[in-house]
Amino acid sequence: MSGHSKWHNIQAKKGKSDAARGKIFTKIGREIAVVVKAGGSDPNSNPKLRDVIAKAKQNNMPNDSIERSIKKAAGEMSGVNYESCTYEGYGAGGSAVIVDCLTDNKNRTAGDVRHAFDKFGGSLGATGCVSYLFQRKGVIEVSKEGVNADDVMMEALEAGAKDVVEYDDSLEILTEPNDCNSVAEALKNAGYEVGSAEVTMVPDNYVDLTPEKLVSFNRMIDMLEDLDDVQEVYHNVNLPDEE
Repeated sequence: MSGHSKWHNIQAKKGKSDAARGKIFTKIGREIAVVVKAGGSDPNSNPKLRDVIAKAKQNNMPNDSIERSIKKAAGEMSGVNYESCTYEGYGAGGSAVIVDCLTDNKNRTAGDVRHAFDKFGGSLGATGCVSYLFQRKGVIEVSKEGVNADDVMMEALEAGAKDVVEYDDSLEILTEPNDCNSVAEALKNAGYEVGSAEVTMVPDNYVDLTPEKLVSFNRMIDMLEDLDDVQEVYHNVNLPDEE
């Protein structure tokens, strides 16, 4: 298959946005607080904490910062209580958008999310209005540089991957959500370069927007991602290749 992975393009934009805002470590720290409170501070017995630590490392969060976040969370069991909540709605051109949040004030978060949708011509919908258009999957990106694509595919499938899609410069490996980290580790141990490994919401189909609507859509996504309570934003818009 020619071209670049749609997921690769989405991640490229997201990575630039996170780097510019400098908020990704704060968001990961909040995730750590939630999973530590729920399952304890030992990653050996708390698989959700292991997953968040893997995500932190993927985002180049220093080990000492990760450890401080875990210790802080373990010492603040009676502190702020974060709740998870998800909002669904429509962006420009009828695009589908899902917003995952962690918040200590749902009324504030709902108002902020609704404002972002309304400001850029979107609309917040009821729970379930667009989530049926997505599937939760593990997505692993592996560089094709200097490797045999067939060997990577075989290694991934033997490790538990469900599907592998080949692009010009990378392989996109899809897994069940619980298998994402184990498949990624197997590939790393086999000597392959894993660019990213993340459990996410993957749309069944992508939609194209006109240039004008794409500008409005991107501004809405940037505004949503800039909210402190927002952890992840998923959508089904086909972003242009940014190369």
